[in-house]
Amino acid sequence: MKQFQYVRSHPGDNVVALISGMPNGAFIAGGTTLVDLMKLGVEKPSELVDINTQPLAHIEELPDGGIRLGALARNSDVAHHQLVRTRYPVLSEALLSGATPQLRNMATVGGNILQRTRCYYFRDPSFACNKRVQGSGCPAMEGFNRIHAILGTSDQCIAANPSDMNVALVALDSVIRLRGRNGERSVPFEQFHLVPGATPQWETVLKRGELITAVDIPKSSFAANSLYLKVRDRASYEFALVSVALALEMADGKIRCARVAFGGVATTPWRAVNVEGVLTGEGPSEKLFERAAQVAVEGARTRGDNAFKVELLQRTLIKALRTMLARIANSDGHQGGTR
Repeated sequence: MKQFQYVRSHPGDNVVALISGMPNGAFIAGGTTLVDLMKLGVEKPSELVDINTQPLAHIEELPDGGIRLGALARNSDVAHHQLVRTRYPVLSEALLSGATPQLRNMATVGGNILQRTRCYYFRDPSFACNKRVQGSGCPAMEGFNRIHAILGTSDQCIAANPSDMNVALVALDSVIRLRGRNGERSVPFEQFHLVPGATPQWETVLKRGELITAVDIPKSSFAANSLYLKVRDRASYEFALVSVALALEMADGKIRCARVAFGGVATTPWRAVNVEGVLTGEGPSEKLFERAAQVAVEGARTRGDNAFKVELLQRTLIKALRTMLARIANSDGHQGGTR
């Protein structure tokens, strides 16, 4: 590991101004990803600015009925928060499906958003990697690529975004709040992560020295009827091969509104707007679900070992739709009426 200077901030410090004088500095909170990458020699910051003293750990209801998650809120606190569990179950389920209790107790919202790929070649500096050194090549193209993406890829990179939380947040129309040297700005979650294209080294729209301060999740008519379905190689402490975040609003026997997002199969948290379009306004049926599954993999590009993800994504989406409809029907039955 490269030597670095550790700087612990104090309450009231302007950490954005502090890091602006550090050309190769980085913020650290839980450190559950950054420290691993530093040990591997992938990340090499010269300074670490500890921001755990900053007042960014809040989880609070917004005046419009939405919720704000502070960037330093721990994943375990978000997952078990009553407002999250009742209004946004997809987010709670996504967080609880990731890592271990010990890691969730340390990992933060902001850090999870910026979680970097698990690509074997990215994490091993002895291999070339376009994410680490632009133009050096991508061994995953012809190498072992079972865990890699089939959506949003390019000829430069096929690394999948690893976060479960991100998939839920993009399905919920979330907004990321940022603070930089030029003030504060907000970015729709769907626009925050970048597909690799010709510049895979740029993974987000975050500017140098900019800090994630919070995530706002708006109130919605569909979020309460939501779930997260994750398929992985083992039951715990494993990244998704395929995951589906799904939210539905039903009215008069039809799907009035749908939100669908995929994880494990794309270079970014993948909002499946095309699938939402197929579902919206239709009555649930196996035929509809199969049509949605066909649309879900349009544009998919496989690379040998990961070709199985096409069918696995289709099957997982259909299972998620069946499960969500069953939950809604069961909820209506308990309430003694229909929605």
